[in-house]
Amino acid sequence: MLKISFFLSGLLIFGWSAKAQEVSASDSYLSLYQKQLPFFQELISGGLYADSPRNFDGHPFFETRVFGNGILRINEVNYKEVPLLYDSQADWVITFQPIHNQKILIKSEKVEEFELQDGSEFRNFKGNESYTHHRNGFYEIISDGEIKVLAKHHKELKPVKELGDYTKVFVAYEDLFYWYNGKFESVSRKSQAINLLGLDKKEAKQALKASRLDFKRNMGQSLAILANLRTKGSDTFEGFSK
Repeated sequence: MLKISFFLSGLLIFGWSAKAQEVSASDSYLSLYQKQLPFFQELISGGLYADSPRNFDGHPFFETRVFGNGILRINEVNYKEVPLLYDSQADWVITFQPIHNQKILIKSEKVEEFELQDGSEFRNFKGNESYTHHRNGFYEIISDGEIKVLAKHHKELKPVKELGDYTKVFVAYEDLFYWYNGKFESVSRKSQAINLLGLDKKEAKQALKASRLDFKRNMGQSLAILANLRTKGSDTFEGFSK
């Protein structure tokens, strides 16, 4: 009998592992999925995901448009080997329905954290709602210390100037933030980072020089070096300076 491997996100409801399970493609498989479907759609699914039109150049996803096995954290439980995609334009986490291979939205408010196959870790944060691209609140964790460095990835559709098959193109952006004790601070310059952390300028520049990183090309890592320098300081960090 033909057998297939599938992922059933509905099993999260009952605390089952999200690991791929091999089952028969006959009645047992279909009845299991149909039995769980009402619970799955109520708790996990935000509905079917519609792909972007064919005349758009590129895609709205972070890094890749191909599903990869990731980790999904819901209600403080990690589910491994879950097929995931992250739409960084809409700020949605996506899995798929196994019968028809349809992309399915996971309700953003249920997702605490997720990790993509490439190791990129994202967490749902509150407190930055005034920021235009906050949307559902998923930020990549660049550095997870007391002072965190977070990246917000977002894509925008831009019109294509040249005549051809495409009318619009997806353009990717990345905004960086320091986070401490629930407060966000947008960071885009070296001097700004040093001032926010209340660091000695000479000491900060020496630490960055020792890392041999180009600040503009490796801004996330550079901000993490400065954050680490601040938390290792003799005085306690009590919040961002202005």
